[in-house]
This record gives sequence, C-alpha cells and structure tokens, in this order.
Amino acid sequence: MARLAGKVALISGGARGQGAVEARLFAQEGAKVVFGDILDDEGKHVEEEIRLLGGKAIYVHLDVTQAQDWQRAVQTAESRYGKLDILVNNAGITIRGTIEETSEADWDRIMAINLKGVFLGTKYAIPAMRRAGGGSIINISSGAGIAPAPGTSAAYAATKGGVRIFSKATAVQHAKDHIRCNSVHPGPVDTPMVRGPETHPARLAELTGRVPLGRLGTAEEIAYGVLYLASDESSYVTGSELVIDGGRTAQ
Repeated sequence: MARLAGKVALISGGARGQGAVEARLFAQEGAKVVFGDILDDEGKHVEEEIRLLGGKAIYVHLDVTQAQDWQRAVQTAESRYGKLDILVNNAGITIRGTIEETSEADWDRIMAINLKGVFLGTKYAIPAMRRAGGGSIINISSGAGIAPAPGTSAAYAATKGGVRIFSKATAVQHAKDHIRCNSVHPGPVDTPMVRGPETHPARLAELTGRVPLGRLGTAEEIAYGVLYLASDESSYVTGSELVIDGGRTAQ
C-alpha cells in the first residue's frame, strides 16, 4: 500500500530542487499534492509531469512571505481535495558572506523567506489540520541550524536555528490537536541552491570534505526522510530533529 494513501499534502518551494522531488515522491506514494513556488513556469511543468505519471497535483503561486498566498494555498487543498494532512515548509534561500558583509536588506530578506515563511505556513495550516483531525508539519531546517560550518552565513544559520526551535514549540503547543511537527536537517545536498552559479568549485570541494561519507547528499535521500515524517509510520515522532547529513554534524 502506498505510504501516503488518502493524505493531502501542501509543499512550499516545490518548483525545483528538493521541493520538486518531494512533490513527485509524495504523489507517487498516493498523496494528493498542492505545491507552490514563485517560479510559475517551472512549477506548472512539475505539475504536468506528476499528472502524466498518474499522480494528483495542483501547482499554486506561493510567495511564502505573503499571508494571502498561504491562505489561498490552504484553501485550494481543502476545496479541491477536501482536507489538509501534511505541510512541508521547504522553501528557503541562502546567502554568502560574513556578518560584516551581510547587509540589513539581505538579513531581512532571508529572515522573511526562511523563518517568517515557516511561521505563516504553520499558522494557516493548523486550523485546516485541526478540521482534519490532526496532521504532520515538516520544516526543512539545515545542519547549519545545529552546528554551522565556518564558512556558513550567520544569517542563514540564524534562520535555520529559528526553524529548529519553532518546530519544537509547534510540536508542544499542538500535540493536543494531534498535529505533529518535526524538523529535517540536511547536510550539503546536490541541488541548485548548493550548486548555483555563485558556488566556486573550491567551495563545493570544501563542503564535500566536511562530510564523513565523502559526498554531497541527493534530494531523494532528503525526500525519503520527509516522507517518513509525513506518513503514519512516524506517528509517535514529534518535536524531533531528523539529521540527514552524511555525518557532518557528528564531528
């Protein structure tokens, strides 16, 4: 039996990279998926891919910093698929530079996307999950939210540390609603964020060198961890951190 049969999921940042892999995997495992992004053309392409393979998916425009976009996404899940069981707060950005090199505008932008976006998604998903009788919220943090590497942006690490603790607070506050909340902490993963045009080959080598397993992770390896937390297999798991990092933070 499919691991998410009968479930309805909402995923942010789903047009490419890890979010797109999660959307495809969830649909493959039986979920009806609503996923959003600001990359509308790419998002529509992923929606078409999922449907051609027999899955059920709807792409919506979702700027995670905008409350009305979240409200519309949750409403789409309930109106089209009848409920909302799973939220994956996946959308996020990174920036480069030391504390002194980080502008106030960069700080505000990364806080808005990486941390406020998780808050807004959670805020608007909770009433829908309560109506559904419970649910699972999975927040994508980072190994940097536990132990930042020397070259990691402090602003990025601050957002991911915030996601980590916000997840625990959500878990404690909403256990009574049968809503679970956990954070996932990937290490360096081979996605457009890590392998972007600004990433120098020496930086990639440095990232890989810090991983005991000696390689970057794949989006699929992270997505299977997210799938576990979304499924009923993890029904006794809440307020926890799932670290998927090839051993980087174990050092």
